[in-house]
Amino acid sequence: MAAASVPLRAEVLSLLRSLLKTARKFGDYNIREYARRRAVDGFRENKELSDPSAIAAAFAEGASQLEVAKRQASVYNSYASSAKSVMEVRSL
Repeated sequence: MAAASVPLRAEVLSLLRSLLKTARKFGDYNIREYARRRAVDGFRENKELSDPSAIAAAFAEGASQLEVAKRQASVYNSYASSAKSVMEVRSL
């Protein structure tokens, strides 16, 4: 089994940006914030990794989570409710 290459810093940041962009696509406030929080927390959790194989594994897991989030965003938006969350209602 070939060793996975360590992703570059730019690739890691691109993955984070993609996860955050995908999180913004969720119509429901609670799901949108959960996806955003989970992406940020996951990157913070793996911030101190130094082992190249652990870094590559974490990056691969993040990439797979991105694909799941993209699929889920399209499914959630297909069946989204038109009601807004209390957090999204503009107060007068």
